[in-house]
Amino acid sequence: MYLKNFGSNKKPVSKERTTVSKTINRTFKKNKTVFRGIILSSDNTPLSGATLQEEGSLDGTTTNKDGTFEIKIQHKNNITVSFIGHNSKTIQLKPNVFNTIVLLSGQELEEVQVIGSRNKNRVANDTPVAIDFIDIEETATKSSQVEINQFLQYAIPSFNATKQSGADGADHIDPATIRGLGPDQTLVLINGKRRHQASLINLYGTRGRGNSGTDLNAIPISAIKRIELLRDGASAQYGSDAIAGVLNIVLKDTDNELNISSTLGFHNANSNRFLPKKADGFTYKLALNYGTKISEGGFVNFTTEALSVDNTLRPSTFAREKFGQAAVKNVSLFLNSEIPIYKNTKLYINGGLNYKNTEAYAFTRRPDTERNVLEIYQNGFNPLITSNILDNSLSFGLTTYFKEWNVDVNNTFGRNNFHYFIKNTLNATLLENSPTEFDAGGHQLIQNTTSIDFSKYFDTTTYGFNIALGLEYRLDKYKIFAGEEASYASYDVNGNTITNQTPIENYKTYNGNIRPGGSQGFPGYAPENEVNRNRSNFSIYADTEIDFSKNLMLGAALRYEYYSDFGSTLNYKLASRYKINKKFNLRSSFSTGFRAPSLAQIYYNLTFTNFIGNTPTESLLVANNSSIARRFNIDNLKEEKAKNFSFGVTSKLSANFKASIDTYIVYIKDRIILSGNFDASPLGFDVNNVQFFANGVDTKTTGVDLILNWKKSIGKSLFSVDLLGNINHMSITNIKNKELDKETFFGKRDQQFLLASAPKSKFNLGLNYEYKKIKTSLNFTRFSKVELIDWQITQDLSNFNNSELERLKASTDFYQSKITTDLHFSYQLNKITNLQFGANNLFNIYPTKQNNHTDSGGLWDATQMGTNGSFYYTKLNIKL
Repeated sequence: MYLKNFGSNKKPVSKERTTVSKTINRTFKKNKTVFRGIILSSDNTPLSGATLQEEGSLDGTTTNKDGTFEIKIQHKNNITVSFIGHNSKTIQLKPNVFNTIVLLSGQELEEVQVIGSRNKNRVANDTPVAIDFIDIEETATKSSQVEINQFLQYAIPSFNATKQSGADGADHIDPATIRGLGPDQTLVLINGKRRHQASLINLYGTRGRGNSGTDLNAIPISAIKRIELLRDGASAQYGSDAIAGVLNIVLKDTDNELNISSTLGFHNANSNRFLPKKADGFTYKLALNYGTKISEGGFVNFTTEALSVDNTLRPSTFAREKFGQAAVKNVSLFLNSEIPIYKNTKLYINGGLNYKNTEAYAFTRRPDTERNVLEIYQNGFNPLITSNILDNSLSFGLTTYFKEWNVDVNNTFGRNNFHYFIKNTLNATLLENSPTEFDAGGHQLIQNTTSIDFSKYFDTTTYGFNIALGLEYRLDKYKIFAGEEASYASYDVNGNTITNQTPIENYKTYNGNIRPGGSQGFPGYAPENEVNRNRSNFSIYADTEIDFSKNLMLGAALRYEYYSDFGSTLNYKLASRYKINKKFNLRSSFSTGFRAPSLAQIYYNLTFTNFIGNTPTESLLVANNSSIARRFNIDNLKEEKAKNFSFGVTSKLSANFKASIDTYIVYIKDRIILSGNFDASPLGFDVNNVQFFANGVDTKTTGVDLILNWKKSIGKSLFSVDLLGNINHMSITNIKNKELDKETFFGKRDQQFLLASAPKSKFNLGLNYEYKKIKTSLNFTRFSKVELIDWQITQDLSNFNNSELERLKASTDFYQSKITTDLHFSYQLNKITNLQFGANNLFNIYPTKQNNHTDSGGLWDATQMGTNGSFYYTKLNIKL
C-alpha cells in the first residue's frame, strides 16, 4: 500500500500509464523470493509493527503481533528494518532460513553477544555475566593511544597494561592483566578463535613475572571493529587460560570503503612540569584499511599499519643511565574475509603478519669494573637489547546450516618468534678483541588448533533453549635456539672456552675479580639451553542455555580436556539471569577453571646476569623438569586451578541512562611463580644463585566493577557522561615452600610484587560533548596507591640498627594515588576528512619518585600510570 489520497487535487491516471505499471510489476515479481523471520528488541521481546522496506522498490511489510514477518522481494535487494525508538538496519535477508533480526536502541548499537554465550540470539543486556564492548571507531575519538594495550588501559578499568623498563624481554612485549590476575590467565580470541601466546616468558622487574601472555600489540588497532571483554571465568566454555576472563577481538568487515589514518605525537620529557619542556618518544603511525565485496554477500578486508615510537629517557640513577621506554618499529598486515560458496555455507579466512623491531637499554656497565674493557669503552657503556619479533597467524574455516544446526569447522595456526640481538656491548673475556654486537639467539612458540562446533536454538511454546557442542585438538611447540658462541661463552687466558674442567688460574680477571663471559646486558642462549618440545591437547565441551520464561534464564557448561604431558581436567560453569522488571536484571555465575602450565614454564632455562640492587650477580634459571629442580625439592608443574563466583545487577532506568555493578571472588590454587634466589654454590657451577618455576602460592581476589553511562540530546548537541571503575583486592592465602626457606622461596619482596600487579582501584570519568562537526572529550583517570619493596630488603641488618622492621620500612616504596587528565578534540572537516588532536596526561603527572634501589634502575618501578608523562598528538582520518 502506498500514497493514499492526498485530497481533492488528485488527478486520474491514464490507461496507458496503468498498463506500463502493471507490466513492470509483473516483470519484477517473476524473480522475487519469499523471506521469513522475526524482529526482536535487545531484550528478546518481539517487535509488533516493525517496518521492512525493500530497497529500490515500493514493496514492504510490517511484523505481526509476535514479531514475525513474511516478505516477497528481489533476492539480491537489501531491506531497511525500522521501529520507533530503535536504530534502523539495512541488511540482506538470507533465503531458506528463519531470519532473526535484533534492533538496538541508540546506546546498545552493535552490542550483539559474541562471547560468553554460544546462543546467537543472546545480546549484551541479556547475558548472565559481565561483558564490555569497545567500539574502536567511536572510542578512538576519545583516545591518543596507538597500541591496543594502552588503548584498553584507559577504556576498561579492570584491564591493566604497563610499559616496562629494565625488564629484559618484557620491555619489548608488554604484559597485560585483567582484575590483577596473570597475563596468561586471560584467554585471547580473534573472531571467536583462540589466539596464540608469545614465546616470551616474563622474568625480572616486570608485572606478571613467571607468566607468558599474548602480544596484543601485534594486532593493529586499525584492523579491529570492536573488542569484547568477558569479565568472568570461562574455562568450562573456552578452555585453558580463561581464569580471569576472555578478550575477543572482532576484525573489521566493512566493504566498499577505504580508511586512511595517520598519527603524529611526542612525550614531554621533563618530569618536573614547571621546568622548560623537552620532547622525546616521537611517535609516527600510518594505517590503511580497505574492504571490498566479493561474490554475493561476501567481503574481503585488508589492513596495513606502520608504527614508529622512539625511546623515552627519564631521570636515571647510578645503576642505570638510560632509564625509559623501549623504541619500537612495527609493521603489520592483516586480512579478514568471508566468501559464500553454497546456499547457507560460507568460507572465512583471517590472519595477519606482524614484524617488530625494538630497542631497550639495559643496566649501565661502569668503566672500572670486570664487566668493561677500557680499550673499548673508556667511560663504560649502556648495553642495548634489541629484538626482531615475528608474529603471524592464519585462521580459516567453514560455517554452514545443516538440518537447523549451525556448524563451524575451523583451523587456526599461530607463531611467535622472538630473536635477540645485543648491541653497544662486549664479551669481557675477549678483552679488546671483543665484538660490540652479538646474535644472542631466542625462542619460538607455535600453536595449531583444530575445532568443530555445533549449535542450535530450540523454540517451544513455553520456553526456548540453546545447545552447543564441540571438539578441539591443539598442538603446542616450544623452542629455544642458541646464539653465536661469543654471546654466551667465557674464554680463558689461552683463548679456549671455559668448562667445568678449566683451572681457576686460567680464568681472566680484573682487579682480582673474574670477568664474566657472554654479551653484557643479555647473555646469549647456549646449546645446552636449547629446547625443542611439544605437547598435544584434546577437549570436548557441552554448553546450554534455557530461557524458562521472559524473566528467567539458566546456563550451564561442561568441558573435559586431556593434555599429553600432565593429564586431564574437568571443569563446569553455572550461570543465571533474572529480570526483575523491564529496568533491572540480576545475574550470577559460579565456575571452576584451570590454566595449564606453559611449555616455557616447564622447559625455559638460562644463565644470566641479575642485578640485585646495584650489584650484578650470575644466576641460573633451571628448567622445572630438570634433576636440579628435584634436588631442591621443586615438584613437576601441574595446572593452576580456580573457582570463580560473580553476582551483578544491570539496569536501564531510561533511554538515556544505564548502569551495571558486578562483584566477584576468584580463588586460584597452585599459581605458578618464579622463586627467589637460592645459593647455587653446592651445584659446583660458575653461578651465584639458582631459581625455579614452581606451583608456589594460592591466592584470593575479590572486587567490584562499576559502569555508569548517561547520554542526552539537547537540540543539535549531544552530551554524555561515562563513569567506569574497578575496586580490587588480592591476598596470598598460602605459600607452598614445604621445607624450603620461606623468605628465599617467595619472600616479602616477591609477595609484594605479585600483590602490586593487582592495583587496588582504577576509576575513569569521561565527559563528552558533540555539536554538528565537533566532538570533545575530557577524561579523568584515577590510579590507586601502590606499594613495592625495593632491593634494600637484601642489605645487611647492621645498616638498619639490626632491626628487621626498620629494614622493611626503609625498603618499602610508596606510590601515591594520582589523577591524570586527557583532553581530545575532533573536527569533521568535510564528508571524508576528520582532524583530531589533544593530549594524554595533559598536566604531565608522574608517579611518586623513589630512591635508587628500585628494580628498574630508575626513580620509578613500572606502575599502572606509566612514567612517560604527557603525550601530545594529532590524527588525520580519511574515509572514502
